[in-house]
Amino acid sequence: MSEPLESDFQDGRTPGRESEVRIDNPSSSSDSSDSDDEEAAGDLELEALEKELTETPSNYDAHVKYIRLLRKLGNIEKLRQAREKMNALFPLSSTMWQEWTKDEISLSDGSEAFTQIEKLFERAVQEYLSVPLWCDYVNFVEEHDQSVSKCTPAGISKMRDLFERALTATGLHVTEGHKIWEAYREYEQALLLTIEESDMVQEKEKQVQRIRSLFHRQLSVPHSELRSTLLAYKMWETEQGREMEMDSDDMKGVPPHIISLYQKAQQMYNVRDCYEGRLSDQSISDTDRFQQFMTYIKFEESCGDPVRVQNLYERAVSEYPVSSDLWLSYTRYVDRNLKVSSVVRNVYSRATKNCSWIGELWSRYLLALERANAPEEEISLMFEQSLHCAFVSIEEYLDMFLTRIDGLRRRISLPEKTDLSYATIRSIFQHAIEYLSPQLKNTESLLRLYCYWARLEMKLAEDSNAAREVWESLIKESGSMLEAWQSYIAMEIEAGHINEARSLYKRCYSKRFPGTGSEDMCYSWIRFEREYGTLEDFDLAERKVMPRLQELNLFRSQQESQAATASAAQEVHSAKTTSQKRKNAAKSAEEQLPPKKQKTNDQVAGSAKDMVQKKTQAKTTDIDETEPKVEANTSPRKVNKFRGANGQPSDDTSANERKAIYKDQCTAFVSNLNLETKDDHLRDFFSDVGGVTAIRLLRDKFTGKSRGLAYVDFSDDKHLAAAVAKNKQRLQGKKLSIARSDPNRSQKKTSSRSSGVQEHGGHNTTSDKTQSGDLEHQESSETARPDVASVSHRRGSHVQLTGKNTFAMPRSVVRPLGWSANEPEGEESTDRKFTSNDEFRNLLVKK
Repeated sequence: MSEPLESDFQDGRTPGRESEVRIDNPSSSSDSSDSDDEEAAGDLELEALEKELTETPSNYDAHVKYIRLLRKLGNIEKLRQAREKMNALFPLSSTMWQEWTKDEISLSDGSEAFTQIEKLFERAVQEYLSVPLWCDYVNFVEEHDQSVSKCTPAGISKMRDLFERALTATGLHVTEGHKIWEAYREYEQALLLTIEESDMVQEKEKQVQRIRSLFHRQLSVPHSELRSTLLAYKMWETEQGREMEMDSDDMKGVPPHIISLYQKAQQMYNVRDCYEGRLSDQSISDTDRFQQFMTYIKFEESCGDPVRVQNLYERAVSEYPVSSDLWLSYTRYVDRNLKVSSVVRNVYSRATKNCSWIGELWSRYLLALERANAPEEEISLMFEQSLHCAFVSIEEYLDMFLTRIDGLRRRISLPEKTDLSYATIRSIFQHAIEYLSPQLKNTESLLRLYCYWARLEMKLAEDSNAAREVWESLIKESGSMLEAWQSYIAMEIEAGHINEARSLYKRCYSKRFPGTGSEDMCYSWIRFEREYGTLEDFDLAERKVMPRLQELNLFRSQQESQAATASAAQEVHSAKTTSQKRKNAAKSAEEQLPPKKQKTNDQVAGSAKDMVQKKTQAKTTDIDETEPKVEANTSPRKVNKFRGANGQPSDDTSANERKAIYKDQCTAFVSNLNLETKDDHLRDFFSDVGGVTAIRLLRDKFTGKSRGLAYVDFSDDKHLAAAVAKNKQRLQGKKLSIARSDPNRSQKKTSSRSSGVQEHGGHNTTSDKTQSGDLEHQESSETARPDVASVSHRRGSHVQLTGKNTFAMPRSVVRPLGWSANEPEGEESTDRKFTSNDEFRNLLVKK
């Protein structure tokens, strides 16, 4: 088939792909119209792909579609640019390289074009292992290189070098490697024919030996065409005048050492034939095929031939180029077994291009460059490229920074002089902190980075002040990390800075750390003073630490008690819920029983009317009998026990009764708090006072948000007085108001506010003293008044009666119209007698 011309592109034909060739027929207007429509659709698709690649340059599939469309449209310049851009980001497949080289060959003209295409082939064979691509390469050079076609000594040497490179890359390919061997032999045999017998007898004999050597080499390599190669060898030897049996199994006339090599190669091929058969099976899935590759690779590794293992890895990555597991396994193998730096670097370069999201490949690439003594500029450039990749986890970025710092530290520590300075390491650390701190705050990984930095400042840079600045910056961001303080103190102790370590203990012993961290820090200070301090230092530490430990133990015991109470309450609630469910189930079953006899409409209406009257009388009687029995000092919780919202016993009675009761006898009431204030903030605020036993932030009962109020319980009046002395001090930008809580005052206010209601209805709504003080007493008194008259509510046919019932009560008990609960009791407030109608009328007008 002839090579495509440039006009093929301009006509819309694709070189080498006859199925896509578009033939324009000027005599057919319909064909011309269809062609115009295709061009318009192609232009629209081209614009869409260009826009997509501008927005997402790393879209592999979009690059492939864009190149195919440009090749179909025949836009040469754009096609070249598109291929270059894609190859800058990704390795191209062997098929795409073959298309590219064929397109360029069809447009080639002159030696300059030959050089460019030759460079293109060199780039292509470096990306993936491809026997067809190598065949195209050697054929191109053989046909288009003038020195090769004229059989000049330089051309012959160039061609032989190219074939040897091709054999190194593909000669061990079990199923396709024989193609390169055969092409090499054919080239040498063609050279033999150019040598005249009369003039160059010695040269001809030398060429014959070269061909024979090629046969011997190929017969010692296991491949699928061993028998045909042996047959071709016998035939060629017969042409050279040797007696050979043409039966392929007969080894008569073959040198003994070649027979031994051939038999060994045949045995090796027989062992590998089963693996090759599984790989060539087209019916298996890609997953199974990949597993067959990995099994085959493990077998080759067990045989111990690194060249064969590398060849099989190259075959695998050419078919599965984006398998991260495959590239990781390949790079580990070359690190262990191949010491040629150029080969190792080439493998890592392709691995990071194909799987750029795998941080381990990049970090090990850094190590490979360091082993190869690569210049600092190359290592720095590769490191910066890695930070622009989208790794799966933040830990992979941390590993990249640490690997880069490791390499710099090793190079600076070498006895040989280098251009590197410690300032480079410091800049990398600063970059890492800025890059990683938001995601690694309060984590062990961030602590490890800071520890490494501080140690290098102390040991490598010999700057203790800089090391302290590193730790101070960490404590500023993550001061609640116990490990940060411990590591900081350990560094000072290791450096022999005892006073500095002691000052750190004084700063952090009163801080609140997670778990038992606070106690651990206190005991650590005592241990430190026992080992390094004087008696005075030890006594001072004990005076500081012991009150803090007592406070922590008290706080922990309170938490354990509250947890036990909550657990018990949960068990009771679960038991009540189970009992209630059983009652509801029984009631539901009872309601579902069928009636024994159908009633007439009149009977139903009459019975319903009687039932309503009976229920109304029963409820009225129940109210009359129940209300006088409520004692005068009954709290709202007790009232709710008798009367809920619907006149039934309340379900939340037990929950209210189980609520913790605080006497507030030694409590500070704190107001004007920042709404973001937590218990820990208040505990730290009163840490200098000490004696805090409990902190209760008041929260909205619907939203759960802070109301800016709190109660703080103290162990004795001394600590409470010290806490009240901190009145008007600021916490989180707010000036606090601190006063001693007076529960008796709130009780009196509630009692006076509800006394009138007690007289009128026989109830006392004075509530017990609770943890919320005045505010919570006020709320409870307003929400727990069952005797205040209100509008009745209907839910279906059930009538809910609320308010004060005065049915069947003596006139002396019922207050006359106009009586107010706010009037003071006295002589005028008893039975007042009116002497005339005018006096009674005036009373009504006045009211």
